[in-house]
Amino acid sequence: MRKIDREHWERREIFDFFSPLSHPFYAVTFRLDVTEVYRFCKARGLSFHYTMIWLVTQAVNGTEAFLYTIRDGGVFLLDRREPSFTDMHAGAKYFHIVTMPCAGTVEEFCAAAAEKSRAQSGFIDFSAESGDLVYLSALPWLDLSALTNERDLDPDDAIPRIAWGRYTEENGRKTLGMSVEVNHRFVDGADIGAFARRLEERIAAL
Repeated sequence: MRKIDREHWERREIFDFFSPLSHPFYAVTFRLDVTEVYRFCKARGLSFHYTMIWLVTQAVNGTEAFLYTIRDGGVFLLDRREPSFTDMHAGAKYFHIVTMPCAGTVEEFCAAAAEKSRAQSGFIDFSAESGDLVYLSALPWLDLSALTNERDLDPDDAIPRIAWGRYTEENGRKTLGMSVEVNHRFVDGADIGAFARRLEERIAAL
C-alpha cells in the first residue's frame, strides 16, 4: 500500500470536487458477453459463479482507480483487493458472505472457494472484513438491468460493489447485466470502461 501525495496528485481537483458530497456514489450497468466463460466452465466442470468472481477480481486489481482507499484521512493506493462475495449452500433459503484471497489459477480458486463456502456455518466472518475488499454479488434469478447497494453514508467508503444477474442467450451468445457501483472521488466512467475492457480481455484469455 502506497500513500498518495495529494498536493501533486493528478486527480486532486476531481477528488476535491466530489469530497463535500454526502453521497458521492454512482452505479453503471452494462452487458457482458460471457459465452466463453460458460464454455470454459462446462468443459472443465467449474463453477460459473466462482469463475466470474476470479475474473472480476483480476480485472479490478488491474484497474488502478479501483484500488484507491482512505485511511485516517489520507489517500492510499492498495496493492490489491480481495473478494467478499455472496454464496448459498445447496437447498438453503438464505445466502451467506464468503471472504477469502483470490489466489492461484482459476481452477485452484474455484476449489478453494467451494471448500471455504462449504465449511462456513455462519452468515459472515467479521474477522475477515476490511477496507481492502471488493464486494461481489450474483442474482442468478433475473436478468439484471440496474442495482443499488445498501451502505452507511460514509463518503470515505471506497469499496467497489459489483454484481451480475442471470445470463440470457441470443443468436448463440450468452450475455448478462453487470452493475458496478463506485465512489466518484476515485472512479470515473472511463475507469469503469477500462475495468470492462480488462474483464473482457481476461475472458478472452481463458
